[in-house]
Amino acid sequence: MTHRGWHSRGYLPHFDSAEIIQFVTFRLADSLPSAVAQSLAKLADNLAETDGKLDSGFGSCCLKDPSVAKVAEDALMHFDGQRYRLLAWCIMPNHVHVLVEPTAGSALGSTVHSWKSFTAKEANRLLGRSGPFWHRDYFDRYIRDEGHLARTVEYIENNPVKAGLVSSNADWLWSSRRFRL
Repeated sequence: MTHRGWHSRGYLPHFDSAEIIQFVTFRLADSLPSAVAQSLAKLADNLAETDGKLDSGFGSCCLKDPSVAKVAEDALMHFDGQRYRLLAWCIMPNHVHVLVEPTAGSALGSTVHSWKSFTAKEANRLLGRSGPFWHRDYFDRYIRDEGHLARTVEYIENNPVKAGLVSSNADWLWSSRRFRL
């Protein structure tokens, strides 16, 4: 598989390259009201604002169901060491943060699609529902240096604390933090 470099499907730019560490966020289809999503889309760099809105707990928050969170975590870990190297992750009630390094021949977009496709089918089955589970796109940002890497791991693993879900990141079950203890 050829890595695509910079590309877009018409709404968000993406960067795809082997052995480039990427910070990826994807969210549930109903995680942001459309008016909020549209206003955020007009901002040049909206990651902090978007994450703040997601942390407010909009939508169904299906990922707070432990069986659904487990499906998501298992999907992330399934090809770790084969198609990518999973460095950090956090499954929040309505979105997922992942720090991942794709291997040669494994495109980031294909990996994210695989995670979202599998988890959508399984989550809808577990919840007895149908229809869109994930928002169609995802956010990615490549990691520039060691400092950026360290700050991103901290950001990901502290997201449940920042959102007010737990007082210590070690208390959140659906994060790579518990593997670092």
